[in-house]
Amino acid sequence: MAVTMSDAQFEELVSEALDLIPEQFLKAMDNVVVLVEGRHPTRHLYGLYHGVALTSRNSHYSWNLPDTITIYREPILAHAADADAAREQVVTTVIHEVAHHFGIDDDRLDELGWA
Repeated sequence: MAVTMSDAQFEELVSEALDLIPEQFLKAMDNVVVLVEGRHPTRHLYGLYHGVALTSRNSHYSWNLPDTITIYREPILAHAADADAAREQVVTTVIHEVAHHFGIDDDRLDELGWA
C-alpha cells in the first residue's frame, strides 16, 4: 500500500529525521549535502551516501566537493503502509546513510538494527 504526500511533506520528514541526530555528529557533517530525489535511476534504493567516509580520509583530503546523502522518496512511499511507517523508514534511512559518512558499513548497521 503506497502512501501519498507532497514533496514538501516528505522533505519535512527528512528534516525531522536530521533533527534527531545529536549535535556533535551534525558538526562533523560540515561538508555533506542532503538531497531528496524521486528514485535512483538504476537501482531500488531508499537512500545513498556518496563520498569519502570520515574514517577513510587522510591529511591529503581537502578542497573536495561535498559528500551527498540522497533520500529517495518514491520507493519509501511505495512500500510504506501509512504515514507513520513512511516516517519510520525515513528516519532509518537517514541514520543509515549518515552512519556511512562516519565509516559504519552495512554489516555493522545490520547488527545495530539500522539496515
